Amino acid sequence: MQTSDPNLFNKINTNISGFDEKNPPPKDLVDACVHCGFCLSTCPSYRVIGKEMDSPRGRIYLMNAIHQGQATIDETTSQHFDSCLGCLACVTTCPSGVQYDQLIAKTRPQVERNQPRSLTDKLIRSLIFNLFPYPKRLQIFLPLLWLYQKLGIQKLVRATGLLTRFFPRLAAMDSILPEVTLNPVAQNFPDIIPSQNQKRYRVGMILGCVQRLFFSPVNEATARVLTANGCEVVIPKTQGCCAALPEHQGQEKQAQTLAKQMIDSFEGTDVDYIIINAAGCGHTLKEYGHILADDPEYKEKAKQFSEKVRDVQEFLAEVGLTATLNPLTEGKLTMVYQDACHLLHGQKISLQPRQLLKQIPGVTLKEPIDAALCCGSAGVYNMLQPEVANELGQQKVNNLLNTGAKLIASANPGCSLQIKKHLRLQGKDIKLMHPMELLDSSIRGIKLDF
Repeated sequence: MQTSDPNLFNKINTNISGFDEKNPPPKDLVDACVHCGFCLSTCPSYRVIGKEMDSPRGRIYLMNAIHQGQATIDETTSQHFDSCLGCLACVTTCPSGVQYDQLIAKTRPQVERNQPRSLTDKLIRSLIFNLFPYPKRLQIFLPLLWLYQKLGIQKLVRATGLLTRFFPRLAAMDSILPEVTLNPVAQNFPDIIPSQNQKRYRVGMILGCVQRLFFSPVNEATARVLTANGCEVVIPKTQGCCAALPEHQGQEKQAQTLAKQMIDSFEGTDVDYIIINAAGCGHTLKEYGHILADDPEYKEKAKQFSEKVRDVQEFLAEVGLTATLNPLTEGKLTMVYQDACHLLHGQKISLQPRQLLKQIPGVTLKEPIDAALCCGSAGVYNMLQPEVANELGQQKVNNLLNTGAKLIASANPGCSLQIKKHLRLQGKDIKLMHPMELLDSSIRGIKLDF
């Protein structure tokens, strides 16, 4: 069994404090790790970087050392916590049931509070966390991004390679930028969309941040699929970000504020379920009880809210499809389903999407190797750690292409952007769609164009 460097902790600067008293990673959860190493082979950062401290086991070593005063939160240790994608594959793999998800969730706010960031890091993180979780702010930039693409500036910037050389994180943002439209249709959703037939459920629908602006057809398809299967859909206009982006990066106060706003927006709607069609958002919405555990006003509200949250695929598989499904092509259609980490590992949702897709006539579903390995998107990880993310994205796309499938089904916007980027870099023109878009086309009898 590989072990950590015993001299590592003696090399660390002891002038900076360790964990503060505000919700440090619980010592009993740290001690639950028996250091067996089963997590190493499933950890994407360890696969790419190859260092013990960039694995779940290594990070737990660091947490324990900080607890014991043998290590501190500083530039050396924080880089290993930053290298974690938060994919939670280790949680699925661990034979001892170590709650690494809770450990890293408690550690990241500690890093943000106790380890000063470099100026460059501060600027890029400030841009991300003051822009992406706020759709109204992000929408202001759509005309500029639209011109950036339509005038050919983006192609010129990419061709020169200067952005990649001097500003790799900005280049990473540019590399995943989808085609921009100025008027996302999803912005015009009514407050309530009636069921197309006999009403079975009244459900709330979350539009997302990036999803509503750059993937509005996915939201439109989701609403149509729900209403076609007996759901009255409620869409509160006051809803904002689910808090996934700041929560996954230790921005504790921002995450708590956004979570409370989301809870307030659905208060009084009297919905049976709250539906989300993005994997990362769904996992965070189900974690509101943990995020607001110390808030006396919202603690119980958060638990009640999370109990109603369902991924749209989870929900439809549970209640059953009532709408008639039609073939998507004249002949058979071979597709591959891409497991988003926060569905597979975070929410334990794997069979349900496959069950739904297999109900479409003529569909054959292929399985890629390393299906449980992260694609490298991981929220904003591919913008903060582009080198590791690029290697993982290339591996993921190779594995998907090797199935020979003609279409990729992806249920998370971040994964979709990452996969499309690496398909483009490899010169591969293969269709990628959200499962709700596929079900919507099947219900409406729309044939796909290949």
